[in-house]
Amino acid sequence: QVQLVESGGGLVQPGGSLRLSCAASGTICSIYAMGWYRHAPGKERDMVATITSGGSTNYADSVKGRFTISRGNAENMVYLQMNSLKPEDTAVYSCNTVVRGIAYWGKGTLVTVSS
Repeated sequence: QVQLVESGGGLVQPGGSLRLSCAASGTICSIYAMGWYRHAPGKERDMVATITSGGSTNYADSVKGRFTISRGNAENMVYLQMNSLKPEDTAVYSCNTVVRGIAYWGKGTLVTVSS
């Protein structure tokens, strides 16, 4: 059983920064691709950033140059550094991985960008 737990969300002013963390248990996340997704009110859930087991990354156009996905020194941690935050980044951010064809999601952490 894979469990993903996100943390690091909160309220931040426009232009500010936050670092989200995703802790995985039940598997070694370094051997699987991991991703961050977000779900804003009234919108579909969107991919924000993904990282492969080899370290290749992919970003949504809306966050390129502002967000960075990375793996921690601890094998089961994935991070999302978010800079230059905008009000439209407000959403619940969730961590995702697919292990042996089964998709796993965390419960998410709320990021609110507002003055």
